[in-house]
Amino acid sequence: MARKSAQRPEMTQFRPDHPARRARVEVDFDQPALLGTLFGQFDANLVQVENRLGVYIAARGNRIQIEGSEDAVSRARETLTGMYHRLEQGHDLDSGAIESLITMSAEPTLEGIITGDAALGTPPIMIRTRKKTIVPRSATQIEYMRSLAKADIIFALGPAGTGKTYVAVAQAVSQLMTGSVQRLILSRPAVEAGEKLGFLPGDMKDKVDPYLRPLYDALYDCMPPEQVERRLASGEIEIAPIAFMRGRTLADAFVILDEAQNTTREQMKMFLTRFGQNSRMVVCGDPRQVDIPGGDRMSGLADAVTRLEGVEGIDVTRFTSADVVRHPIVGRIVDAYEGGE
Repeated sequence: MARKSAQRPEMTQFRPDHPARRARVEVDFDQPALLGTLFGQFDANLVQVENRLGVYIAARGNRIQIEGSEDAVSRARETLTGMYHRLEQGHDLDSGAIESLITMSAEPTLEGIITGDAALGTPPIMIRTRKKTIVPRSATQIEYMRSLAKADIIFALGPAGTGKTYVAVAQAVSQLMTGSVQRLILSRPAVEAGEKLGFLPGDMKDKVDPYLRPLYDALYDCMPPEQVERRLASGEIEIAPIAFMRGRTLADAFVILDEAQNTTREQMKMFLTRFGQNSRMVVCGDPRQVDIPGGDRMSGLADAVTRLEGVEGIDVTRFTSADVVRHPIVGRIVDAYEGGE
């Protein structure tokens, strides 16, 4: 239910006999300076929680009152508390972050896992980069971040919008900044998604850059532009199609292969065997979106997961439409297409 006015409403009298309002809770926040960001411009953040969970939220001072069904009120309280905790820790709060908190409110223990427990000595789950701190936005991202911190080779499978590549790039940038790896290598097969672009003008970089643009976008989101350019020029960051990996040994490097579903079995074997000392390798892809020319060739990603899942040092994380962290409609689109196949 959306607000009729952009202004924060006054408290309303709770009517316990109203079928849509079976519960009411009040939440107090002790840092008034955070409330403007918590509520959002014209209470936009509160409206988002209201519309998604079907509750009514009224704010007065540092107190929020939530009314609605018992389950919805409980989830709204978890969501608002999670939003507040993220602001306390200095994290950004946008509509995507709020959406992820709403999703995770169905499992309230997840937010405690993310923020950590000082009494138990468990650290918060996050990735720090020069431009921002990334925290998990779904239960599967919690598992994924843990794998990125410990496994040698990680396969990340699932639909678009689940953060597979973005989180991997953030982890790679973090390790490059701390010096735990010396190089960051980002790669993907130069395969067109169901269309023929024909001849592309320019030198080799100009020809392959359009295929690698999503990797650049993630990189610039995690590092200042001048640092990206400097490290690209020095070779600390390398972005190249998978064909350029043949014959190399990738040591002291964080290596990411994106759109891996479009590799052949031969390409995937070649890529995985480039693994060198003190390295970490992440292979991202959506097994349902194969664009390999010819149509009858088996995806190297599917073949590799079948062969290697369960091998020591290798983790596999599987995302679903429930883990989509873009606009909620993206998850519904994924479900609609997968359900019709």
